[in-house]
Amino acid sequence: MNIIDIIAKKRDKGILTKEEIDYFIKGYTKGEITDYQASALVMAIYLNGMNEEEITDFTLSMANSGETLDLSDISDTIVDKHSSGGIGDKITLIVMPIVASLGVKVCKMSGRGLGITGGTIDKIESIPGYRTDLSIEEFKKNIKEIGISLIGQTGNLAPADKKLYALRDVTATTESIPLIASSIMSKKIAAGANKLVLEVTCGKGAFMKDKTHAKELSRIMKKIGELANIETVCVLTNMNQPVGKCIGNSLEIEEAKDALNR
Repeated sequence: MNIIDIIAKKRDKGILTKEEIDYFIKGYTKGEITDYQASALVMAIYLNGMNEEEITDFTLSMANSGETLDLSDISDTIVDKHSSGGIGDKITLIVMPIVASLGVKVCKMSGRGLGITGGTIDKIESIPGYRTDLSIEEFKKNIKEIGISLIGQTGNLAPADKKLYALRDVTATTESIPLIASSIMSKKIAAGANKLVLEVTCGKGAFMKDKTHAKELSRIMKKIGELANIETVCVLTNMNQPVGKCIGNSLEIEEAKDALNR
């Protein structure tokens, strides 16, 4: 088995086996497969898609590329809320603290900006001194003692997704249902929540431009969540106009603070 044959197979619209997907994810995570080879495969996936079995295998392989957290010793209910992204989208920054204030344990692993969308990590790091590069011990301690914790893709949590996430951003391969679904769900599986609300944005300011594709993305992510024993609910939201009145990392943080202070 070698990466060239795997690239050629997907280029020619073939279906990748679990073994081929694991080979790619492990090799790329370890640096044995180069960025230009990974770019070729990702572009082939973008152009030719994946079936449900491939998407599931791709997701689980990325989730298992590092450590997966077990938070059951903290609470029987650990919730996460994630958005597929959009212009001015700061809903997570408002909803998560409210849920935590009600006594529900909340955890979240987020990524940085991708394509036209801003990343939650970039937004919250605009707060001077705010750290998202927490150790796993700090992450778990915050959930237990404060009731909420947000972490970036640091350490050994879904390292494969961290590399592929950055690669997609610079290779025009962001708007792909298999790649979006596997990226989001691998982070959710690795971070340890057992209940998940997925906000799938749809419209001009989102990756999914129409409701049909948004529903398909929702269906696939919900299925992956169920296979991973994560109770998953998907909500479609309109992204034909920016969320709120502010766009930009620090401005969106200020708007989120204003909303929480009302």
